[in-house]
Amino acid sequence: MSLQNILRGTGVALVTPFDANSNIDFNALGKVIDFVIDGGVEYVVSLGTTGETPTLDKQEKKDIVNYTFEKVANRVPVVVGIGGNNTRELVKDLETFPIDKAAAVLSASPYYSKPSQEGIYQHYKTLAAASPKPIVLYNVPGRTGRNMEAATTLRLAHEVENIGGIKEAGNNMVQIMQILANRPKDFLVVSGDDDLVMPQLACGIDGVISVAANCFPKIFSEMVRAGLQYDFTTAQQLNNPLLEVYHLLFAENNPAGVKAFLNELGIIENNLRLPLVPLSEGLHQKVKDYLEKL
Repeated sequence: MSLQNILRGTGVALVTPFDANSNIDFNALGKVIDFVIDGGVEYVVSLGTTGETPTLDKQEKKDIVNYTFEKVANRVPVVVGIGGNNTRELVKDLETFPIDKAAAVLSASPYYSKPSQEGIYQHYKTLAAASPKPIVLYNVPGRTGRNMEAATTLRLAHEVENIGGIKEAGNNMVQIMQILANRPKDFLVVSGDDDLVMPQLACGIDGVISVAANCFPKIFSEMVRAGLQYDFTTAQQLNNPLLEVYHLLFAENNPAGVKAFLNELGIIENNLRLPLVPLSEGLHQKVKDYLEKL
């Protein structure tokens, strides 16, 4: 079955809750998973950047994936994030991580090394050959330092069999339209920019992997479903109250913003691992003010 059918709608890039001693709080992770599934999201993503994966060791990552599969219990599909800038090491991870129950693997474009477009192509071609699951490309130049151009995405989409889609977070409407206009008919295209999702739905995207859906799963997933049905009057009405949320989520860093919201909702403790820190006092007060107003 095409990933377009399995991963259509709203996916949520799950946070990783920590306790006061910076250990993974699996009980709180379970609460987040229940909260977003009960809120109507179509699938969850484990080990995305929002999960603070750069500060997790490999055993912690495997434990999170195993727990997520157990807690989700087949209620929705699960996508597992396995990305980085060491291609050889990622091939080993694809062979050893517990991804047998995953719908797909989300893999961020290589960061820091700043490879050429050919290097990006060869990196993903190698991962696709090694992966037992379809690869979803992830273009996020604000984090990686290198944009994966539409031509590279389309080359991978048309030439590499085990690449099934892309999460496009380039904050670039023209680039995503170029991909949509020229993609294979069964190639999944989802947004990674929460604040651009509504207009991108009008361009023809298949959905989103969202940060905001951690804390506002119901209204956000309803907005996406309305947009997928081209009911943009409803989608706009649902999206407008979230405009301030999008700003607060990313004003300082992600996931400090979403963890502040989840903390105020009583779902997790407000702990992050260095080098990330919680929101500044003034910005956290704006989170409280927003929730009280809502």
